[in-house]
Amino acid sequence: MPPESVPSVPARAVRPDAPATRSEDGGLTGRWAAIHEAAAVVAALAGRAAEPAEPAVRAFPVAIMQAGGQRLAVARQGMDDLSLILETGIRALLAVHAGKASPQAAAEALWAEFRSARDALLALSPPERRLLG
Repeated sequence: MPPESVPSVPARAVRPDAPATRSEDGGLTGRWAAIHEAAAVVAALAGRAAEPAEPAVRAFPVAIMQAGGQRLAVARQGMDDLSLILETGIRALLAVHAGKASPQAAAEALWAEFRSARDALLALSPPERRLLG
């Protein structure tokens, strides 16, 4: 991947765990958006187009806040973990790219990890809230 083809990396994408503006959902919407911005960078480094957000993905922050309790606690921890994985992964991918090597295979692996973790988080939403958007 030539240097000019590296996607621009918003600061929020490299640090998806950075504090988001507080909102009525406790900042979850901002954190969720930052995680997806970081994932878009990973997708670009993997040579993939960014995916459009499905209704269940867009609705997740509100659905999980409304679920509350243990589901919310597990979701918050999962988002923290996913943020750290993406932050570390993007830094490594950019270092590989800076060293003139292709980050594509590693980016594909990180993309798969992101999708798996995101799907696990989405499964925490109560079934009746998963399709609302």
